[in-house]
Amino acid sequence: MEKDVPYDIVVHNGTVLTINAEFDVLDTGLVCIADGCLKRIEEKAADEPLPEARHVIDAQGGIIMPGLVNTHTHAAMSLFRGLADDLPLTNWLNDHIFKAEARWLNPESVYAGTLLSCAEMLLSGTTTCCDGYFFEDAVAEAVQQTGMRAILAQGIIDFPAPGVPDPKKNVAEAGRFIEKWHEKTSLITPGLFCHSPYTCSEETLRKARKLADEADALLQIHVAETQKESQETERNHGVSPVQYLDRIGVLNAKTLLVHAIWVNEADIACMADRGVGVSVTTESEMKLASGVAPIPEFLQKGLAVGIGTDGSASNNNLDMFQEMDMSAKLHKVKRSDPTVLDAREVLTLATRSGAEAIGLEKQIGSLEQGKKADLIIIDTHKPHLTPLYDPVSHIVYAASGSDVRDVIVDGQLVVRNRVILKFNLDPVVESVAKLARKIGGLKTTF
Repeated sequence: MEKDVPYDIVVHNGTVLTINAEFDVLDTGLVCIADGCLKRIEEKAADEPLPEARHVIDAQGGIIMPGLVNTHTHAAMSLFRGLADDLPLTNWLNDHIFKAEARWLNPESVYAGTLLSCAEMLLSGTTTCCDGYFFEDAVAEAVQQTGMRAILAQGIIDFPAPGVPDPKKNVAEAGRFIEKWHEKTSLITPGLFCHSPYTCSEETLRKARKLADEADALLQIHVAETQKESQETERNHGVSPVQYLDRIGVLNAKTLLVHAIWVNEADIACMADRGVGVSVTTESEMKLASGVAPIPEFLQKGLAVGIGTDGSASNNNLDMFQEMDMSAKLHKVKRSDPTVLDAREVLTLATRSGAEAIGLEKQIGSLEQGKKADLIIIDTHKPHLTPLYDPVSHIVYAASGSDVRDVIVDGQLVVRNRVILKFNLDPVVESVAKLARKIGGLKTTF
């Protein structure tokens, strides 16, 4: 008979970054996990015995911190990584991506692409993602297999889309998805994803908002991503994209605005008044030359801001460490001020603030007693992480996803010594590579 012990997992012998409101750092930290939750986070004296647990993990002097929160991605778009690069957003989307999606997306391809992206995210320390795409049932099935935590949203768009050939049924399909996945698993929270104000009519947006409110679900939407979009919205509606969404009743505290680059002071004030969350995808926005979202201004107004990777087709990776590094540096050079968006602020965006932006701040984003046990261990015994004066600086400016050694989600080990435990990655890589050979061979004849 197995001995009854107080904890499922004990993690010790590492520097704990709690990312709590006080930003407490424990130099010789101890983290105790039971029933999927954090039970103890404290300093451990050298002569203090370890608590009994089913599994004891020695961090070996590394960094123990909350799992990263990717507030915007399209996981299955790993299928199109590198398919169409170095193009303006409109050309990239209309001439390549929409056509590739129409030709190649089906439940099987979306499932494989999502598994591949989940593997990439987990191996690089992301424990929660906020996703929106088509065939989202297949996305959910894949995410459920990996052990990740996620907000998953069925895509809504006003033209025939993969899995929803009749646009009149787009919101109803999102409702069916929410109903199916509501409370099916504690790790998946269903929601809605309206592609944008220019691909969804006012009627569609109002219907989506009504459904989201009835289901108490998060509504995600790309907004003010390009200058062209903002100019066209001004011409068509007489106001900015943000103020148009507000005028038709879309904005509230269960809204995530993605990108929000071309916004003015009135827009930001409106966003703050409505309590919306914001997701900024710096690397994707740089690659598509969309612009620079005003993160410092968002933070000054008290907005909950997270960072995301966007999909692999426009990034082209899902490494949140790179996203942190680039976000910090871009705003410094944009303002000619090296003090803007310091390492602590950026790390908060990738954890606690990101969790708040997607409505999960009570569950994840920091290592605090009672929260879900989502955490990662970073191996710091590497040349590029030596010496280590400031662990926060290292995470933002020196570390990469490949430095993540172990990953725990909901109190379960999902990566141990850089090996995924929940599924076999090799056949997934082979499956996507096989499909990519077909896509690449026929990409000029979508």
